[in-house]
Amino acid sequence: MTQTLVPQQPVRPTDAASAAHFLRHLFQVAVQRAQPAHCMADAVRALAAGHQGRTLVLGAGKAAGAMAQALERQWPADQPLTGLVVTRYGHTPPREAGVPQRIEVLEAAHPVPDASGLAAAERMLAMAHGLSANDLVLCLISGGGSALLTLPADGLTLADKQRINQQLLASGAGIGEMNTVRKHLSRIKGGRLAAACAPARVVTLAISDVPGDDPSTIASGPTVGDTTTCADALAILQRHRIDLPDAVRQALQSGALETPDPADRVFQGHRLMVVATPRQSLQAAAEAARAAGVAAHVLSDDLEGESREVGKVHAALARAVAQHGQPFARPCVLLSGGETTVTLRPQPPGATKGRGGRAGEFCLGLAQALQGQVGVYALAADTDGIDGVEDNAGACVAPDTLARAAALGLSVNDHLDRNDAYRFFAALGDLVVTGPTHTNVNDFRALLIL
Repeated sequence: MTQTLVPQQPVRPTDAASAAHFLRHLFQVAVQRAQPAHCMADAVRALAAGHQGRTLVLGAGKAAGAMAQALERQWPADQPLTGLVVTRYGHTPPREAGVPQRIEVLEAAHPVPDASGLAAAERMLAMAHGLSANDLVLCLISGGGSALLTLPADGLTLADKQRINQQLLASGAGIGEMNTVRKHLSRIKGGRLAAACAPARVVTLAISDVPGDDPSTIASGPTVGDTTTCADALAILQRHRIDLPDAVRQALQSGALETPDPADRVFQGHRLMVVATPRQSLQAAAEAARAAGVAAHVLSDDLEGESREVGKVHAALARAVAQHGQPFARPCVLLSGGETTVTLRPQPPGATKGRGGRAGEFCLGLAQALQGQVGVYALAADTDGIDGVEDNAGACVAPDTLARAAALGLSVNDHLDRNDAYRFFAALGDLVVTGPTHTNVNDFRALLIL
């Protein structure tokens, strides 16, 4: 039986049951802080008050459907509003009664792009052409947009892009590396969508899912100038041994696929607002913990690295607190975010393919390193509600995790070797299942030390 996220009032945890409720509550608070209906209101009101002409809405990402609905709810009924956004399959929230739909919402595949994402990108690029200087383009951008908004560069097919994406995902490449490649192999990312909208004014509302909140990295920055180069993209592809068609390799070598620089005149007068960030969500969770009488410490909102190794580092810190009261006094909760990576381990022929994502693998590494440390409880989950491509957001760890696993004949080392976190925590009933949350501010991790 999985653990389903449900609303809980903050209470000071004293035992295993209350610790689990407490951690799920903190995750819920973090997700709620990044909901488009909450974080977009002020920006939308200000934009609507200062504009009288036509408004076109374009967007992509796991939060794009919810962002579009928040915009429709808050935009004046007497001001024209049309547009198109694309989100992940199953991530369009239910329509709110009484709010007319003025923005079309399409769905496509993530993390590997498909024909639906290609069709959506082609339509958006077509809609961007022919605009005037009196027009306003509102771009709604959130994490996941890189895969959802796919338009291969000349010389690449959709099948090529799918293969390159799959190889990058399996290689352990960081999100910055992957998006550098994506921008240079695209006709719409890396500022090219904004360039297509000229001479219209472009305002981007973004929900950040990337370390450092770099707007050029969020969804590969379709409306933002790019400081990376073709040489950077080629070096990343070579470092991770990603195959390329010869014509595309030559185009990168020659600079023919260069993206527009931030200083390009096409971006003059454009504006970008990051309306939700990982740090804001972590701070909201910290405030909720303190309201329950538990000290909270935000370690970082931009941690990167191998998920299992990040788990081991967190475990070392938690053990120091539990055993020595250093560097923090108990009880306390340690919070962190960012985007870790999972490098898939080679498997022998016929081996069962592992299942799981970054959050689950973090929890495996954490549990392995904690070795049943008394008083330490943890939850790690992706704020979009989907850990990798599975149906869970993440998983929980408790002092008895390894003992319960051993009783079932499960080995944490074996599951780490197979990148198989999902089956490990499913067997224990310790998956965190929320369904799509309609936002995305990346990884959320909370360690409670009693």
